[in-house]
Amino acid sequence: MPDYNVTIESAWIIRDVRSLDDAIGIAISEAGKRLNPHAKYVEVEAGFLACPYCEESLSSAIVVADTALVGLVLEMKVFRAETPEHAGSIAKSVIGKALRDVPLKVLEVQEL
Repeated sequence: MPDYNVTIESAWIIRDVRSLDDAIGIAISEAGKRLNPHAKYVEVEAGFLACPYCEESLSSAIVVADTALVGLVLEMKVFRAETPEHAGSIAKSVIGKALRDVPLKVLEVQEL
């Protein structure tokens, strides 16, 4: 059975924040705290979107009325999964247990 690298997208809400950089830092920190110690092998990064007009990278975070929505990208290696779909569901289950009530979406599954 092959090993896979699974990339998952997450939406994180931060309240009472002043700047975009603060919101991204707080979101990454909070996600890391909730993933430790049970899923400390999950890598957490800020997400990026492609501009539909110029195709440049844009931060996937927005701050409105001191409330931020931050898109995070979580990466995890899944060993000995039966199929790519199985690897995605394993990663989503492991991460979902640590990040309760946080929306998750499997973005990409690559065989190692």
